Amino acid sequence: MAFSLKSVPIKPLFVKLITSNWLRDRRRRRAEKRRRAAHQPHLISVYLRLNDPHSYLLLQVLEQFAARYPVEFDFRTVLHLQPDMYPAPTMWEQQAFADCAHLASLYNLEFPAQSPAANIPDINARLTAQLLHWELQPGYLQNALQLFHAYWQERDADLDKIVDRNICDNRECYNHHLEANQQQLAQRGHYLTGMLHYGGEWYWGLNRLEHLEQRFNEMGLAASNQPEIIFNLGHKHFCQGAAAVSSANRHETERGEQPITMYWSIRSPYSYLALVRARQLAAHYAVPLEVKPVLPMVMRRMQVPKTKGFYILADAKREADKYGIDFGYAADPLGAGVERCYALFDYAQSCGLGLSFLQSYASGVWAEGIASETDNGLQKLVERAGMDWRQARSLLNDDSWRIWAQDNLAELYGHGLWGVPSLVYGETKVFGQDRLDRIEQAIVLKRAAS
Repeated sequence: MAFSLKSVPIKPLFVKLITSNWLRDRRRRRAEKRRRAAHQPHLISVYLRLNDPHSYLLLQVLEQFAARYPVEFDFRTVLHLQPDMYPAPTMWEQQAFADCAHLASLYNLEFPAQSPAANIPDINARLTAQLLHWELQPGYLQNALQLFHAYWQERDADLDKIVDRNICDNRECYNHHLEANQQQLAQRGHYLTGMLHYGGEWYWGLNRLEHLEQRFNEMGLAASNQPEIIFNLGHKHFCQGAAAVSSANRHETERGEQPITMYWSIRSPYSYLALVRARQLAAHYAVPLEVKPVLPMVMRRMQVPKTKGFYILADAKREADKYGIDFGYAADPLGAGVERCYALFDYAQSCGLGLSFLQSYASGVWAEGIASETDNGLQKLVERAGMDWRQARSLLNDDSWRIWAQDNLAELYGHGLWGVPSLVYGETKVFGQDRLDRIEQAIVLKRAAS
């Protein structure tokens, strides 16, 4: 997923400031001061969508979360997604379902074996009217959870008992209410559902709930004297299994192994994080890692709205901090920086330094503020990867890379994927650095079966 600010290159000092923990902590202190002055509770806004699997899982853990922290919820039901935020909605939905099936197994939550057949716009609109009606009454969490369970488990008899047909049949009465919820979601700066908003920051379902846990623990709000982080199972045991082979036999083992293939963009901050972590994963299990770069969305004549870009930067920063990866002093490689990176990739590959070059480049533009469109900046990125600058410089005008970049994109779509980073290992195909745990799980299962 690449960042865009109306196609204007990002300035390093600006990004360093807006992603800094100093500014984040200042905003948090200000939000807490306002909350106390207004004598308000710790109120979390929760944005839900009936046919969103992330919303379904989130609902199942909120009661447990509220038992651990003194919080209240303001529920906001949403029906329609912002179309400009989802370039491939069908593929998105398919991946979301697969991801949530995995998350449900991690956290022992209810989830169906297949997506509900009743995912029909008219039915969703009618049931959403019932959810909107409950928003104005006590007991939304319990009522909504019953409805979500019945919908996702396709228990039609239960739905008939739960919903008020008069409300569902007169859903137009709730259009203003629905529009207000959807406008608030956009005005606050987001586009996904299954989202929590607290004190000016966003947390995406089970994938980011640990960041809110950490925030509340630091505020001293945990009910227990020993505050915990429990929603971290997606990475808690990452690369903690027994290494596949000794270092002496690693290269021989890799030659006989199925590779991890990663579709990647130098302009995607998540691709940078994924590359660092995928190299760690591949080294741990002695599995080859093959990276296939594609052009960023903006250079494919697609747009990523400003709202989405700002969230991605902030989220990538906290994810980078979590993994101990430097991030934030960013020099946008849009345009010439991307082209120069890809122009030298074949050369790097021929030297056996493809991954080292990409990581040097990604670290330079996302963590060190190196202007890769300049010769001075590029020389540093090239030479520290172990390549010869004079040879590299002579290759910068070769644009034959555009052919394989387009082929890589077509191959990505052929896997039922659309964005970066995406990873493929055998039949396991995932979108996003969050789901490297699914790739690890597939490796472990394959090893156990062989």
